[in-house]
Amino acid sequence: MASRRDIKKDIDYLVSEVVSNCYTCLYFHPDKKHEQIIGIIEEAIELRNELFSRIKPAEKNNARLVRKHYAALRIEMLDKVDGLFSQLSAACK
Repeated sequence: MASRRDIKKDIDYLVSEVVSNCYTCLYFHPDKKHEQIIGIIEEAIELRNELFSRIKPAEKNNARLVRKHYAALRIEMLDKVDGLFSQLSAACK
């Protein structure tokens, strides 16, 4: 069964990758869409805070529901992080 600690580590890792890629893009292309890239960073931080607030499952005594909750959270996390990377690649073109 997945633990909250592992999910928190995954969230932190993925969001920090998005933010570091944003800063790398800003470093190599300082004249390109500065405000849009800063907006992506802010959106990534909001995503991290939102996912952290939703980590604790409502029904913690039922292991099946806890697994479903964590699985849904992971899927949403991956989808939203993929969307942030897509926005960043579009901004850096």
